[in-house]
Parts: sequence; structure tokens; C-alpha cells
Amino acid sequence: MAGMTAPAPWSSYVALGDSFTEGLWDVVDDDARPDPEMSAWATANPHAPETRWLHLRGWADLLAGHLADRRPEGESVRYANLAVRGKLLPAVVTEQVPVALELEPDLVSLIAGGNDILRPSVDVDAIADRLEDAVVRLREAGIAVLLATGVDAKGSMLISSTRTRVGIFNSHIWSIARRHDAMVLDVWGMRSLHDLRMWSGDRIHLVADGHRRVAQAALVGLGQEPDDAAWDDPLTPLVVPVRDRVTSDAAWFREHAYPWATRRLRGRSSGDTRQPKQPELVTVERRA
Repeated sequence: MAGMTAPAPWSSYVALGDSFTEGLWDVVDDDARPDPEMSAWATANPHAPETRWLHLRGWADLLAGHLADRRPEGESVRYANLAVRGKLLPAVVTEQVPVALELEPDLVSLIAGGNDILRPSVDVDAIADRLEDAVVRLREAGIAVLLATGVDAKGSMLISSTRTRVGIFNSHIWSIARRHDAMVLDVWGMRSLHDLRMWSGDRIHLVADGHRRVAQAALVGLGQEPDDAAWDDPLTPLVVPVRDRVTSDAAWFREHAYPWATRRLRGRSSGDTRQPKQPELVTVERRA
């Protein structure tokens, strides 16, 4: 447990990136939206206007809590999350990295590129260069940096065609980390994420258990002991009848894939007009 692990050396943490780090769809019901069905509704309606008022928690928020628990007695962690869904890597570097530098945190997670790689015309080497430039700026400011590999999309109807591009980008991630003494959250290597039950109805964003497991993987990437030794154990295999699978695939294409492709053709993003959910550093107290 946290009390038996080495103390976390970071007193402030800023998370940068896109929807992966923003926390879709780990929905936390609050006084504004107390509906117990809200999490399921949000998963089924990720682009409905009402979702902009939901309190979304994700792996980065959970990680901030874990780091706070590992601070010495009487100390806490200050945390900000600047990630916005739909952002491309150049926008993350241009819009979020300068703000992070102004906040002067001890630790930054910089995870982007997934939206870029979904575009067939992407230049993977070019976006890796942009990422490395950002890492250099952060490291020169004395900030510890956590990067992340892309997910292994083997078997995914939507994004398995990007697997080669993700693999090349991952190679860049490991090389950038080695050159600049950064750390890596190895999402590609997570066996548990091959299970569809870790993913929301859109098959691109994690559900609560997926975020919980990624937060544990982030601790490992930071050189910390995980709270849960079974954090990446696969779920018991689920047998899905062929008819149910075909029905599910058809519903997914109609409700998620087609609207997603339509927005891309129109040059729109799910993050258009959205602001970061936590733009300022706030204190996360130790729970233990």
C-alpha cells in the first residue's frame, strides 16, 4: 500500500494532452448531475452538448491522488490538468506547454499524438520532432517529464490500420526518453487494455477501470510501486456470440465511427471551444 512505498518526490504535477489525459469517460456524478445512470449515458453520448458540464475524472487525476498519498506527512501535491479532447500534438505543444512552464511544476505528463496518427497523411517523424522539442524545453526548466506510448490497437476495427504508425511513434518515444532522461508510461505493453470491457462505447476512450489501471501503470513508469500488484492482470475471458458481436459492431459504426468521420471531414473536433477542466494548480491532500 501507499504507506509502504517510497515517498513521491514531486510536489506539483501538470497533465498535458488530449482526451486520453482529460479523462473521457470516467464520469464522476456530483451535485450538478446526480443521475446514477450518467456514466452510462455519457459513454453512449460522448459528443452531446450536455457532457460539457460533467465532472470527468481520469488516470491523471487518479495519479495526482496517488502521488499525494506518497508525500511525506503534512505535505500535499498541487495539480493542474490542461488536456483537451481532440487536440493534435502541435496544438498541445503550442497551447499547453507554455502554460505548464509558467506554472513551474516538478512533474509534467506530456501525452499527445494519438489524434495525429489517426490521420492517414500524418508525418510521424515530424510530430516526434515537435514532441522532442517540447521535452527539451521542459527538461531545461528542470521539470521531470512522463511520456507515454500509444495503445496497441491489434484487433480494433477502427484503428488497427494505424498500428504500424503507432509502433514507429513508440520507438521515437523511447528514444526521446533516453536522450532527455524522461520517463515512459508503457500503454502499449498493457495486456488488460486488449479487453473491450476497458473501453467505452466509442472504443477509443477508457472507462473507469481502464483509467484506474493506467494510473497504476503511470506509477510504474515513474519508478514508483503500484498500489495494486494485479493492476495489469487480464480479465476473465468473455465469450460473445457472433450475432451479438455483429450487432454491437453495427451499432458502434452507426453511433460512433460515422459521426467521428463526419466531423473530421468537416474539420471539426470534439474539443472545439472547450477549455481545460483544471487550468490552475489546486491542492490534492494526502488521504493516508
